[in-house]
Amino acid sequence: MSATWPLRYVLLAITWGSTFLFIKIGDEAFAPLQVSLGRMVVGAATLLAILGLRRERLPAGARLWGQLAIAAILLNVAPFTLFAYGERHVSSLLAGIWNATVPLFTLPVALLVLADERASARRLAGLAIGFAGVLTVLGVWNGVGATSLSGNLLCLGAAASYGLGFPYARRYLARRAEGPLALATAQLVCGTVILAVLTPLFTAPPHGVAAKHVLSVLALGVLGTGLTFMLNYSLIRDVGATVTSTVAYVMPIVSTVLGVIVLGEPLRWYEPVGAAIIIVGAVLAQAREGRAPRSDRLSAPRSKRRSPGRSRTTGS
Repeated sequence: MSATWPLRYVLLAITWGSTFLFIKIGDEAFAPLQVSLGRMVVGAATLLAILGLRRERLPAGARLWGQLAIAAILLNVAPFTLFAYGERHVSSLLAGIWNATVPLFTLPVALLVLADERASARRLAGLAIGFAGVLTVLGVWNGVGATSLSGNLLCLGAAASYGLGFPYARRYLARRAEGPLALATAQLVCGTVILAVLTPLFTAPPHGVAAKHVLSVLALGVLGTGLTFMLNYSLIRDVGATVTSTVAYVMPIVSTVLGVIVLGEPLRWYEPVGAAIIIVGAVLAQAREGRAPRSDRLSAPRSKRRSPGRSRTTGS
C-alpha cells in the first residue's frame, strides 16, 4: 500500500467536489448541453492522450461498444447534463449535496439486477434514513416553493442516473479483460459522440463567453474527468473500492465550502443537516454483512485481470 494514498484521497475529494463550482460558472455563458459536451470532449482527449502514452488500444467489438454507449448515457451524458441544467436553478453547494444520494439510488437497482447483492435490515434502514435526509434538505416544512423544485428534481435525476449506471457497468463491464483505462476512454468517446449530435439540435451559439467560462469547462474535462479517473483507480488499486467509495461523502463538504466562499451562495441550516442524514443513510445502505469480499481489492490496471467496476465512487 502506498504511503501517499491519504494525500491522493484528499486530492480526489477536492477535485470531484469542485466540479459543481465549475459547472455553475460554465452555466453563466454556455447552455447546459454545451457545458456537458465541452467537458466530455476535453475529458476524452485527456484519456486518449494517456492511453496513447501507455500504448494501450481502444477495445474492439460492436456489442461491447453498444454496452459502453449505454454506460456513457447513464454515467456521463445524462448526469452531467442534468446537473448542468439543475444548477441553473439551485446552488452549486446544493447540487453537491444531491450527489451524495447516489448510493441510495444504486442499492435498489443493484438488489434487482445483481445476484450477489442482498437486502438486509441495516441496508433498508439506510434507505429510509437517506430519504428522511432528502426531505430535510428540501426543507419540506417550508412548502414546495421554498427552493426550486425543478432544480432539485433535475439534480436528483442526475443522482438516479448514476444509480442506474453503476450496477449496469458492474454487471456488463466490470469483469471484462480490457483494461479500465481503455474502457473508460471508449465510454467517454461514446458520450462525446452522443452529445456532439444532440447539442447543435437543442442549443444556440453561446454568448458573453469570458476566460473564466472557458477555463471552467477545461477544468471539468481535465481535472473533473482525466485527473479524477487516474486518482480513483490508483486508490482502488492501493486501498480497495470500499475505502475509495467514501470520497462521495467528502464531496458535499468541498462543494459547500467552495459555493459559500467563492460564489457567495446562501447556506440554510437544514441543508448541511440533511446532508449529514443522507450520508449516514448512504453508509448504512452500502454496508455489507461480514467481511468485504476479496474482489473489493483490485489489482493494478496494467494487469488487465479485472476492470474496477465494483467501485461505487461517484462524481458529477
